[in-house]
Order: sequence, then structure tokens, then C-alpha cells
Amino acid sequence: MRKLVQLIFLAILFSACMKGQKVDLIIHNARVHTMDENMSIEEAVAIRDGKIIEVGPERQILNKYRCEESIDALGKDVYPGLTDAHGHIFSYANQKMSVDLTGSKSYEEVLYRCEKFYSLTGKKFIIGRGWDQTLFSNKEMPDYRALSEKFPNIPVCLYRIDGHAALVNKRLLKMSGITAQTKVEGGEIQLINAEPSGILLDNAMNLINKHLPENSKEEWQEKIIEVQQELLQYGITGVHEAGIEFDQIQILKELIDKNELKVNIYAMLLPSAKNKEFAQKNGPFSYRNLSIKSFKIYADGALGSRGALLKKTYLDKPNSHGLLLTPISEMKNLSMFCLKNGYQMNIHGIGDSANAIILDICKQVFNIKKDHRFRIEHAQIIDPLDFQKFADYAVFPSVQPTHAVSDCRWVEQRIGKSRLKGAYAYKSLINQYGMIAIGTDFPVEQINPFLTIHAAVERLNEKNEPLKGFLKEEAITIEEVMKGMTIWAAFSEFKENTRGSIEKGKEATIVIFDKPIVANKTFIQNFAWKTFINGKVVYELGEL
Repeated sequence: MRKLVQLIFLAILFSACMKGQKVDLIIHNARVHTMDENMSIEEAVAIRDGKIIEVGPERQILNKYRCEESIDALGKDVYPGLTDAHGHIFSYANQKMSVDLTGSKSYEEVLYRCEKFYSLTGKKFIIGRGWDQTLFSNKEMPDYRALSEKFPNIPVCLYRIDGHAALVNKRLLKMSGITAQTKVEGGEIQLINAEPSGILLDNAMNLINKHLPENSKEEWQEKIIEVQQELLQYGITGVHEAGIEFDQIQILKELIDKNELKVNIYAMLLPSAKNKEFAQKNGPFSYRNLSIKSFKIYADGALGSRGALLKKTYLDKPNSHGLLLTPISEMKNLSMFCLKNGYQMNIHGIGDSANAIILDICKQVFNIKKDHRFRIEHAQIIDPLDFQKFADYAVFPSVQPTHAVSDCRWVEQRIGKSRLKGAYAYKSLINQYGMIAIGTDFPVEQINPFLTIHAAVERLNEKNEPLKGFLKEEAITIEEVMKGMTIWAAFSEFKENTRGSIEKGKEATIVIFDKPIVANKTFIQNFAWKTFINGKVVYELGEL
């Protein structure tokens, strides 16, 4: 009987491919999560010229269209291609060219990895990223003494996992002219025994920038393609690149010209003079799959390095409120510049004080333009009194759920239990604004979107910790997290009419997942089975 059913089905399929309207591809026998207004689930989708022609029941699609190619999805989940709404492709590419310090359990391990890197490469300037003192037994920031003993004659710069602090050796401090008397607005040079310790926070890192070696264009492009392959294996077809320099625009354009960069990039410009000139000259800019119509600005630093700007002092650093990285007047001026030139402003806001400042700036913006879609990147610690302002001033929250389950080990020690009520509050943010854009902040966190799903829905990390979930009352549903990586992410970059759902007329950027997308108390790793961009297969699981 089963064989007879299969023969009948093949006959129907063959007949469908010989009659009806011609299309390039039919995906059938699927659970097509359209992510439309009704959250419809269909069975098949027809694609032509990179666009979705129709979505509907399998029999209807197979009878109506004839195809050059069909794919039996084997009953698998089909979604719009995922978007990572806050990532750092260039930072991740740079990390691949440097010492990877991620997961180091001690300062000694950090030093060992640096020595191994040096022995393998012989580089005359060592750069690394990924150390996190909260993983060390003493939980304290390291200092330059042991690093300088290991490397007395070559400069070394090791960035913390969040990119908001750097440990440099004595050689680099001397090259940069940094002393105990050096002062930096929006930054801090930490001292030990009245001398620089080697730890530079936030804007203080700018003092060493001119001494850092530059990667070649070819090195950048090679590593960016490596990052792209990792994205595609997870079904990520778009990234909101959270802060690029002017010269990096050309690197992306050349990769696009060579047809090597496939993923959609929504790039946020850093507010340099050259980038402002670019925005004034070009307005909102589009170059095939590269879109530029936003600026990224830093209001404060990171919580892990105690640079996030808080209304009350840190519990574990009672003399500090954190750092304001960009003067309020400068943020206000840039907000007006963005409105004038048709750009969005996306502001990094971690601490409750920084977020309050941003929300007040957005109040002025809202009075000028209601649908501005200015975003707060991270929206990590919010004073409960300020949540209503997201709705009042139409401020779009852009969040990264894996931060919550990474930070839960130490965040209460930083700010106290009472202030956790407004922390990593994704459900509260949805209740106010109606949607959130969801990303990972890679390479600060892993690029893996299934860790994001687990963190958002179960409030657990990949080891299924903490046992009862972290701030479980702020968990969101599987439907909400998938919206945050599809249609809501598209809305946050002004692309909701072309991307983010599987609907007639939209881009055929689609992913078929190997396993079902479900909520589960235990973390389940998943991958894309096939990933399509504009109707073309760009990744297949069988390639592994």
C-alpha cells in the first residue's frame, strides 16, 4: 500500500512539472512557517526569479505550477532565512587572525595561548581577544606584569570578550605614551601601585589604535567568507553589522562584485567624519545585498568590565557608576543628523542610566518623526520606571538573549538583586514596543542561533544552566524568538516589505532546518538542511 501511495505521489509530481505556470523551484512536503500576520503554516512554496510566487497546500502548488526543480523537504520545518540583528563580522574575522582566548579558565591559560600563537606565527605584534576574568578563579582583572615578562620586546594587545577592555603589555604602553597621568574622556586607564596596570577601558583603547598592525584586504576577505560559511550552516542569511569603518565598505563591495558575499548585510556606520560624509553624499545606500542607512553609537561600556553606565554605583566597585562614552550633546547632534539624512540611529545601551539617556533623546526624535525606528542595541539593564518610554517614544529594542545566560553567573554581584527586575527583560520589552530584534553579538557570544532560542525561551545556557532558568519571568515564546530573527528583524532594518516572511512577492530567502524548531528543557543542537538566498541554494548539510 505504501509503495502504491508513493507511485501516485510521483505521478502527481511529474504531471505538475509538465503543466501549469513555469517556476524555477518548488519546495513541498514541508512545514512552511510563513511568519505572516496569522503565523500561517503551509505545505509548499513556488519560487521564480528569486521571488516567492505562491505559498499554500501541496496539492494546490503542485497542480498550479510546473517546475525545473523540486525539493521534497521530508516534512521538515521551513522558515524565512534567519537574521542576526546584532553581530560583528569584521570583529569575528579579525579574531580568526588573532589569538583566540575565548573560554580561558585562568590568566595562565591566556599566557599559554599567546606563547603558542607566537611560536606558530612568529608575529611581531600579538593581538588576541576573548579573555573573561569572571572565568578566572579570583575573578579579578589581570595586569600587565606576567604578560610583560613573557613578551618584553614585542607589543601585545589582548581584548576582553566584550571588546570594551584591553590588556596591553609594558612595551605597548610605552609605545603609546600612556602614563598614570594620562586622562581620557569616556575611558579609564586602570592603575596598580600608582602605575598603569595594562588594563584600558573603552575610549582609553583609542590611545593604542594607531600602533596596531593593519590586516590586508585579502586577509579580511578570506576570513569574512569563513564567517559567512558558519552563518549559512545555521540558516543565517542576514546580519546587522554593528559598526563599520569607512574603508570596510569597499571590502564588502568587492566581495559582492566577486559574487562571494551572499548574505544580506545591514551595516551600521560608526560616526567618523568620513562616514558622515558618505551618508550626506549617498543618503540611504544600497549595493545589491549590502544596505547602509544607520549609524552605531556607544552610549556606555560593558557590564562585565564595569563600564556600563548605572544610575546607582556598582556593588562590587562602590566608587563607580561606569562610563559615558559619548557626550549627550554629541548623541543629540547625531540623532538630528540621522533624521536629516534619512538614517536610523542605533545606540549601544547597557546600563540603566545610559538607557534612560537614550530614551530621552528618542523623545525629541519621536516629536519630529513618529516612525523613526531608532534602536537601543542591548537594552540590557532598564529602570522599571523607564519601560513605558519604549512605547511612548517608539524606541526599537535590539537584544541578544545569550548575554542573559552568560552574565547570570556574576551580574547580581555587580548590581544587586533588586536591580535585576529590569535586566534582560525581553518579555517586558515586547509588551511595551510590540516587537524586538534578536541577535547574538558574535563574537562576544557564539554565532549559534539555537543557543539564542534556548536562552530566550528556556532562559538556560547550552549546559542547561542555571537549573531553574535565569529571570524566568522574562522568557519569551518560541514564536516570539523566531519573529525576532525574521519578520521583526526585517522591520528593524526597514525591510519588512521584501524580507522576513515567506509571502508572495518577497525574496525567496529561505532555510529548511534539519530538525524541528521546538522549545525544549534540554538544549538541542540544530543546523540548516538547506539554505537559500534569492531562490538559490547557498548551503547544504550534505557538504559537511
